[in-house]
Amino acid sequence: MVFCAGLATGSAAQAAAPALEMIVLGSGGPGATGRAGSSYLLLVKGEPRILVDAGPGSFARLGEAGEVLGSLDIVLLTHLHIDHAGELPGLLKARAVSSGGPITFKIWGPDGAAAAGENAYFPSTRRFVELLFGPQGAFAYLRNFAAPITLETHDIATHGAAPPLPRVIHEEPGLIISAVAGHHGDAPAVIYRIDAGGKSITFSGDIDAKGLPALQRMARNTDILVFNTVVLDPPGSAPILYTLHTPPRKIGALARDVGAHQLLLSHLSPSTIELHDTVMVSIRQSYSGKVTAAKDGMRLEP
Repeated sequence: MVFCAGLATGSAAQAAAPALEMIVLGSGGPGATGRAGSSYLLLVKGEPRILVDAGPGSFARLGEAGEVLGSLDIVLLTHLHIDHAGELPGLLKARAVSSGGPITFKIWGPDGAAAAGENAYFPSTRRFVELLFGPQGAFAYLRNFAAPITLETHDIATHGAAPPLPRVIHEEPGLIISAVAGHHGDAPAVIYRIDAGGKSITFSGDIDAKGLPALQRMARNTDILVFNTVVLDPPGSAPILYTLHTPPRKIGALARDVGAHQLLLSHLSPSTIELHDTVMVSIRQSYSGKVTAAKDGMRLEP
């Protein structure tokens, strides 16, 4: 893994840019810990193209990254908890004011709980976007505030026959995005993989034990596996949290089993930050590859 201090500018620099690069906009969780909530900006051949999650605080981190946003057009939401989706209006507005031309955002995220016949809190991603930006939405003005905006929103099925199988949701020359249903308690959730120029990054999202088989199918031989690391091994965290998240020992075992080349621990909680060495001991029981703890502003190249 290469840690990049920054990107050069100009046509020559773009030609020499890596096929795929990631900037960690937010490496924290729901608590106010000084880190932004979950969010990642992916550059394809040097151009920011893909936003994965939009947690609180990522608006500021995006500005600090210093990237020109004129090509940003894809948003992937792992689920609709506030610490993953709460900053979406601000980030779309940041993109809108970066240029005056028309913008088409392609947004993917989970279907809602109603798709499983459940009376629960979570709308589909289509409905979520409509509530924010639709004609009667909270931020309806944004559609034509700085630039004409078209929103193409797609729900990814998270309920149905088991086991869930990965499928390609977007493909263009040099870029493939795949998705599969994850599992995060009662919150419909999605796992994503981005492949570009022979390199790949896979995002676990928040995932419990029921979602590990799907992640195992998705993350085979991935260059970077971004794994949300919220809990300690049992009984180090509250019991309810193990119905929502994966403990370090299982993270290490899965990274080994899929042959991940690198492991990035992110969406960190106060306990996994404070007891990082303990987390590493658990992961090292199974996984011998490179392991890095994410920080806001970090740049990584597969």
